[in-house]
Order: sequence, then C-alpha cells, then structure tokens
Amino acid sequence: MKKMIYSLLVAAVVCAGYSCKKVDNYAGPDATFKGNLIDNVTGKNLLTETGGFNVQLDELSWSANPTPYYIPAKPDGTFEDTRIFSGHYRITPTQGAFWPLTDTTLLDIGGTTSHDFKVTPYLEIQNFSYKLSGTTLQMTFNIFAPITAGLPNIIDIQPFVNNTPFVGSGATIYNVYTGPNIQTINGPYTDVIAKTTYTLTVPNLLSGRTFYARVGVRVNDSYKKFNYSEIVKVDVP
Repeated sequence: MKKMIYSLLVAAVVCAGYSCKKVDNYAGPDATFKGNLIDNVTGKNLLTETGGFNVQLDELSWSANPTPYYIPAKPDGTFEDTRIFSGHYRITPTQGAFWPLTDTTLLDIGGTTSHDFKVTPYLEIQNFSYKLSGTTLQMTFNIFAPITAGLPNIIDIQPFVNNTPFVGSGATIYNVYTGPNIQTINGPYTDVIAKTTYTLTVPNLLSGRTFYARVGVRVNDSYKKFNYSEIVKVDVP
C-alpha cells in the first residue's frame, strides 16, 4: 500500500512538472546582416584589422532599452553576421579609430540585409612606401588629420609585422625582433606633425621568409584603436 501511495505521489509531481513547462515557440535567428565601413576621406573601405571596430545593434522590436549586440570588424573593413533575429534595430558603428557617429540609423533586418556606413577616421596614413635593405625593412609615410578640432592627443606610431596577411595590433610577431622602433608622440596633432615624413625601421627579418607589414597610429580616445596603412608583402632574400 505504501509503495502504491509513493508511486502515485511521484507520478503527480512529474505530471505537475510537465504541466508547468513552457514551450519555447520563438523563432530562431534567421537573418543575415552585413555591410562595409567606408572611409569618408578615401571613399574606400576603412583600413582596419579583425575587431578593429564593432557594429552595435540594439533591437527595438520589444524594448526601448535593449541589451546591445555587437558584430566585430573583418580586416577588409566589412562586417557580417548570419545569425541575427529578424526585427527593428538601431545600428551604430563604434569602438573604432574614427569620429563617433552622431546620426542614428534605424533599420528593419530580415532575410539578408545589407547596409554601408561612412565614418571619418581620426588619422590617415598617406604617401606610404617601403624599402627592404638586406634584412632591414623601412616604412615611410605622412600623417594626415581630416578633422583637427577636438582631435584627441596622438599616442604613438607603430610598425606591425606578421607571417600571414592578418597583421595589426592583435596579430604581430614584431616582438621577436630586437629594438621595436615605436615613434612615441603623446601630444596634439600639429603643423610639424603634418609636415613630417616618418620612417619606421624593422631590423633583423629572417632571410628566406615572406612577411606582411604595415604601420598604425592611434589617438588617446576611449578605445585606442589604430588607423592603419595598407598591408605590404615583403619577401626577404
């Protein structure tokens, strides 16, 4: 008798548990959102690196104050996420080496949705060239500020070298070489900086190897991301 009562109680608890269980009938993420971040100065995609900026998405379909969702940058200045919930979004490129956007972009995302954004970089690397002398690489360039009023102080200029085309602050093997040639500035952009031709030197590259190199400059904003030159392929004899 006790066994029967116990079994009935267990069955009742199990049934109660099932009756309280909610069925998740929400549609899964079924949309793709992609696009380009375009440099206002050059009209081309922003020169960046993986994670060099983020595209912030705030879904307004259900809340006026949603938790932000971020799509990271690709090195070629594009972004893409194939697992987005369809809905109405406020979208803002952020956390990159460019002036904050003041315009709000509202967009309905569904299926495959594409949208490009234009940004103004803090700084541009111009007249970039390189020369290899033996195992020493020299990169020469100028720095141009599209907007000077309110520009944060420049921290430094750095060379980056990697053995793959993915090269930047998060992908560099330059520390295996001696004497990193970092040009420290820690000051405002001035006419002297604008007129200066800079040269950064990377010594002691390994013979018989192929490297990829570029330079970057950063300002002292909240994110301290780099504005970059293009990437060059360097074959060391």
